[in-house]
Amino acid sequence: MKKVLMLVGDFAEDYETMVPFQALLMLGYEVEAVCPDKQAGEIVRTAVHDFEGDQTYTEKPGHNFTLNANFSEVKEEEYVGLVIPGGRAPEYLRLNDRVLEITRNFVAAGKPVAAICHGAQLLAAAGVVEGRKVSAYPACAPEVRLAGGEYADIELDAALTDGNLITAPAWPAHPAWLRQFTEALGASVQI
Repeated sequence: MKKVLMLVGDFAEDYETMVPFQALLMLGYEVEAVCPDKQAGEIVRTAVHDFEGDQTYTEKPGHNFTLNANFSEVKEEEYVGLVIPGGRAPEYLRLNDRVLEITRNFVAAGKPVAAICHGAQLLAAAGVVEGRKVSAYPACAPEVRLAGGEYADIELDAALTDGNLITAPAWPAHPAWLRQFTEALGASVQI
């Protein structure tokens, strides 16, 4: 069974964590969800970000998401791809040197890396967006640009693939983002 790594943390966006996790499981991938300083069986709390006509998203409590692997045991060579959900988690996950190393290793190996919403903060901190087109939640555009990337201002329900980076602005892009990511993994869904 092919394995995908998911880097999550407290207050990751609920849909951006739950939906890709379950969709990839449905396709037959083994998805290992990890968080620094937490073990398999522990939880991270999620937050629901919604677009209700305000100048930015609103935030509400989400679900408790159970981790199923240990961060300390991650070996990048065992995985075919990496998923970085958005929400507030990338803001502090990017402070962890091992998280940045894992991200850089996936990108350098040419493995598909799917980041959505604020996940671009982690990509920028890892130094992997220079010269690349990257989408993200619009508030992350300055970080993408400061890291040498070209911010792609695309529709909220669209996704963008540039090499092995698959990015999207927010959870309304799940159909496009997950389609592009699974295609990059070599999977196809036929009806």
